[in-house]
Amino acid sequence: MADETPPDVATEIAVASDLPADGSTGAERILNQEEIDSLLGFDVNSDQMQDKSGVRAIINSALVSYERLPMLEIVFDRLVRLMTTSLRNFTSDNVEVSLDSITSIRFGDYLNSIPLPAILSVFHAEELDNYGLFTVDSNLIYSIVDVLLGGRRGSSAMRIEGRPYTTIERTLVQRMVEVILQDMCAAFEPLAPVNFSLDRLETNPRFAAIARPANAAILVKLRIDMEDRGGRTELLLPYATLEPIRKLLLQQFMGEKFGRDSIWESHLATELWSTKVNIDAILDEQVMPLNRVMNLEVGQTVMLGASPDSKIELRCRGVPLLTGRMGRVGSSVAVRVDAAIERTDASKAL
Repeated sequence: MADETPPDVATEIAVASDLPADGSTGAERILNQEEIDSLLGFDVNSDQMQDKSGVRAIINSALVSYERLPMLEIVFDRLVRLMTTSLRNFTSDNVEVSLDSITSIRFGDYLNSIPLPAILSVFHAEELDNYGLFTVDSNLIYSIVDVLLGGRRGSSAMRIEGRPYTTIERTLVQRMVEVILQDMCAAFEPLAPVNFSLDRLETNPRFAAIARPANAAILVKLRIDMEDRGGRTELLLPYATLEPIRKLLLQQFMGEKFGRDSIWESHLATELWSTKVNIDAILDEQVMPLNRVMNLEVGQTVMLGASPDSKIELRCRGVPLLTGRMGRVGSSVAVRVDAAIERTDASKAL
């Protein structure tokens, strides 16, 4: 029995085309490795792909597009500028804050990727009625403690692995987080008033769960440098938290009005004011049986229940608008308007 070795699928794929009716193989085209990588969405030359395509983009559940909310970039850029000023005042040191990236990620994937040890700050967005997560890595924690307690410049902070953070370290980090949350309130203020308040501090990611693992979230990575010291912070906002202000975040710029043109609005208003409409003055209305109406003949008189002092109702296409009294101006019959009729829901629907 001959030994038949199957072809290497990773190196070549045989694509059969124009198969004959008798079942024979016919012409074949061989895909090279570059075509296979392009089809599957992999790139052997780059481990960190920014734009994923092909089958990989379909099967990767961690890919979520945040570009549907372009206003977030403006908000976080304003947050970086505010943090630079506030942290300089807080530490009395030269602080530089930079925005590394804004990406989308599944909440469960983010919890699994947090480098420990770290302090996770859970904050509450009161107006949005939901929570967010603020992560401070160990390098920034020791740098803040070193700066606030008067450590020397140029000497790296002593880091002891395996021990929990002390009360002093947690308190100092809490004060820094409260300063940053105040800056977040100011960053969101031009868009929508949102008050961010610190809820609790956690060191175990399992206790900082604020959303389901499969829920999508916005991840903002910030870098804080204090000359030769510093570290990274990460801000996580679930999409559910941003849902109440999603329409505002869809704007391309601050104060954008979708589908509105002030020039056409003023022109339309001018034309509406000059539009002519027909007004009907109703003297009286009577309810009569249908057989009586069908038996009316020429010469018969229908008596109205209106007197010279009765109120006249003015209508436009059946919608009651005004009430008044009948009179005469010269040789014309006129109606003097006395009051406007309050429109009900039924009349508004007409």
